Amino acid sequence: MNTKIAFIFDLDGVIVDTAKYHFLAWRNLANSLGFDFTKKQNEQLKGVSRVASLELLLKIGNIKLSEEKKQALLIQKNEEYLSYVNKMTSDEILPGIAKVLEFLIDNKIKFALGSASKNAPLILKKVGLINKFTAIVDGNQVSKAKPDPEVFLLGAKKLDMNPEKCVVVEDAIAGVKAANAADMISIGIGDKTVLNEANYVFEDTSKITTEFLKSLIN
Repeated sequence: MNTKIAFIFDLDGVIVDTAKYHFLAWRNLANSLGFDFTKKQNEQLKGVSRVASLELLLKIGNIKLSEEKKQALLIQKNEEYLSYVNKMTSDEILPGIAKVLEFLIDNKIKFALGSASKNAPLILKKVGLINKFTAIVDGNQVSKAKPDPEVFLLGAKKLDMNPEKCVVVEDAIAGVKAANAADMISIGIGDKTVLNEANYVFEDTSKITTEFLKSLIN
């Protein structure tokens, strides 16, 4: 096992794109409450917990509800989201990711998942990747949301690696900040101007080359 370095991957926007399913479920929920919810507004929910996302949604719609009704809406939203997730296949793995994971496996480099999603194990199972990961940290195991580094520090612990030897792959600025706070190397996937605090930024996952990975290991 190569112990020089280890990787921790976020899930949404890095391994798969389930953000589109979150958006559909939140938009349908907003519509049922009598207002619209746009893709632009949905950007505010990126990397935010389910409970905080509902609060933001209700603020957008200028709606006040009882705690009981909020809980019912959270269950409703999650059930719709899971109906999409349950139809997922390996076709939904983002471009280049299968190649990156195979490279890490071939080079005996450990890697973990570090996601706020409580559905992360189910999603990995649906796309056929669950057995590839050395460790999985999901929303059921952490109490603090990114940019708090808790999820990545727990990932490093599960990989039995020092944080400074871990490389985090993230698509949200909150995740990049969390990786930096954990003293890890951060790789951002997306817009360079948004992810400007990352050590490295790639436009999308297909741009991560084996040459780049080799340079990181060495």
